Amino acid sequence: MSRSRPPTSVVVVDDDMAVRLALKRLLCAASFDAEAYGSAEDFLASLRQRVPQCLILDLQMPGTTGLELHSQLTANNIKIPTIFITAHDTEGIREQCELNGGAGFLLKPLRRATLIAAINAATGEVA
Repeated sequence: MSRSRPPTSVVVVDDDMAVRLALKRLLCAASFDAEAYGSAEDFLASLRQRVPQCLILDLQMPGTTGLELHSQLTANNIKIPTIFITAHDTEGIREQCELNGGAGFLLKPLRRATLIAAINAATGEVA
C-alpha cells in the first residue's frame, strides 16, 4: 500500500481580490493546499504559522512589490520556490525575476495547465 503525500502547499500573493480568489479556487480544485493574501505584509505575518512549498507572487502590488518581497525573503534566508505573475510584460522584467532567483514567470491571464506545470516544476513534483 503506498502512502499518499499531503498536498503541496501553495500561497498566492496578489492585491487583486478577483485574481486571488480565482487562483485559490483553481489550486484547491487541482488538489493543492492553497492560501491567498492581498499584500506582502499579510503574507509575511502568515509565515509565523508555516512556510509554503511554493509562492505565486504578483509583481505589481501597492506597497511592497513582488520583487521586494522576494528580496526580503532571500535576505532572511527563507527559500520558497517563487513563480512571479504579472499582467505587464515590461522589457527586462522576466530577466530580472530570473536573476533574483524566481522559479518561474507567467503572464496573466494564467492558464490552468501552465500554472500547474510551473508549480510542479518549481517544487520538483512529477505531473
